[in-house]
Amino acid sequence: MKYFLLGAFSSGFFLYGVALVYGFAGSMDFSAINESVRNDTGSSALLLIGMGLMTVGLLFKVGAAPFRAWTPDVYRGAPTPVTAFMAAATKVAAFGAILRLFYVAFGADRWSWQPMMWVVAILTMLVGALLAITQTDVKRLLAYSSVAHTGFILTGVLGVQATSDLAPGEVSALQAVLFYLATYGFATLGAFAVVSPVRDSAGEVTALDRWAGLGKESPIVAGVFAFFLLAMAGIPLTSGFVGKLAVFSVALAAGARPVVVVAVVASIIAAFLYIRVIKAMYFDEPVGDGPSVAYPSVLTATTIAFGAAATLMLGVLPGPLLDLAGLAGQFLR
Repeated sequence: MKYFLLGAFSSGFFLYGVALVYGFAGSMDFSAINESVRNDTGSSALLLIGMGLMTVGLLFKVGAAPFRAWTPDVYRGAPTPVTAFMAAATKVAAFGAILRLFYVAFGADRWSWQPMMWVVAILTMLVGALLAITQTDVKRLLAYSSVAHTGFILTGVLGVQATSDLAPGEVSALQAVLFYLATYGFATLGAFAVVSPVRDSAGEVTALDRWAGLGKESPIVAGVFAFFLLAMAGIPLTSGFVGKLAVFSVALAAGARPVVVVAVVASIIAAFLYIRVIKAMYFDEPVGDGPSVAYPSVLTATTIAFGAAATLMLGVLPGPLLDLAGLAGQFLR
């Protein structure tokens, strides 16, 4: 109900923003809107208000602060496979829309929307990281971790749009964001897939204290989950390290140094969170009989294995996906 009502409101904001932008440009076509922005042919008030309202709708979809209130409750209440899909696929699709909108339609008006994105990125990273460390439920913990990662991805959106001036070996903002979305998606799907088979007599276990001793009960499951957490923390030799390095680099190149400083601090806070979960699995004594691990289905096991393999390979050999992201980015222009 919370997601439905808030989603309806955010859709209303978005549609009203679309109407105002149409009033500014007289067209729904991205190229026509961009041309109107370049030539300043309409009312700037319509453009700015419309852009702001559309941004509200899209930031709600990606779970950015201050529009992230639905995220922990929906992630916690939904069945784990649905949560995994929402955390990965929905966020990737919404960021694709953000890139198209702000790089194509509003690309000529960067100085209007970039300061807003600075504030949203900083707020999202800090809110996600700080609230995540207070959680005692694994799914809510991953939900706030998802909020923090939204802020990291927005850091990449602040990067330089043009690729013509890039030196050989440098990545564009589009490449960095698309690569991060891919790595985040694999790690998130794998992490939620690990949550599903951890059970007790009452069913699926998500309370963090009930995960204590999981490393002794099932070393493989605990090890894979720890690997996904380390990837989310950005530890070297994982895809998370390369992804964060890419988005931080493009943000620095665009002059967003304060945002990158906050991103590094938020990464350190989040690393403490992930290490706390690993400590609970391997070093804390289990509560009662401790957790048990049900034999995962073929689909769940395949998802875990594929997610872990992709997370490792993209951390060791990121070049092919970065090249592919560069080609995919051409369709965003």
